[in-house]
Amino acid sequence: MIEVKHLYKSFGDKEVLHDINTTFEDGRINLIIGQSGAGKTVLMRTLVGLLEPTQGEVLYDNRNFVNMNKREKIHMRREMGMIFQGAALFDSLTVLENVQFPLDMFSDMILRDRQRRAQECLDRVNLSDAGDKYPGEISGGMQKRVAIARAIVMNPKYLFCDEPNSGLDPKTSLVIDDLLSTITKEFDITTIINTHDMNSVMGIGESIIFISDGRKEWQGNKDTVISSRNKKLNDLVFASELFKKVKEAEIAEK
Repeated sequence: MIEVKHLYKSFGDKEVLHDINTTFEDGRINLIIGQSGAGKTVLMRTLVGLLEPTQGEVLYDNRNFVNMNKREKIHMRREMGMIFQGAALFDSLTVLENVQFPLDMFSDMILRDRQRRAQECLDRVNLSDAGDKYPGEISGGMQKRVAIARAIVMNPKYLFCDEPNSGLDPKTSLVIDDLLSTITKEFDITTIINTHDMNSVMGIGESIIFISDGRKEWQGNKDTVISSRNKKLNDLVFASELFKKVKEAEIAEK
């Protein structure tokens, strides 16, 4: 479990996160939603240590990540997988080599075992035959699946995903959502996803926090988001055609 306690982050005189308190639950899909500029990306970068908080605590199973020394943080990051918004694959490496890269950097496995583990992860995301291709030779959706395979190759306890559906068509986005949800359950991973995709909110939002202007405004799940009385959340949610239809159907039933 990841606990965030009284987290603040400022850049100079500009406060970006203000007194964030929340819990990200084990073995579940945890979504961070909000408008562009709300602070959700800064929150995620602070969670993984790419940014230092101005104040507050980030606890991984009661271990305070903020207070760890450099060596402890490096060890802690081996428990984390990360999927970046643009997949962030290495164009000069094959798909298999991309997935294998974290093992080459951080594991003591022999080459044959690293290759076997990377292939297992490609198999898991239904890309068994793509290992010899280069990122430029596969579709955007396939690149995101390669990124997922790379993120899980080290058997992480925590999986962080920054806008995993960015740039994808709705059908492919559903495939990625389903894959992330299935992998989360299968490997009992604590998954945290930044998203503005309302389809993801309704489809896989087991635990959701809504951030506005750097403050946590609401916390709930996909079953309670529709009935929220938070105006800022409603303005975000019901800007989506999907949610408009859901709300209309709900009113019609009454």
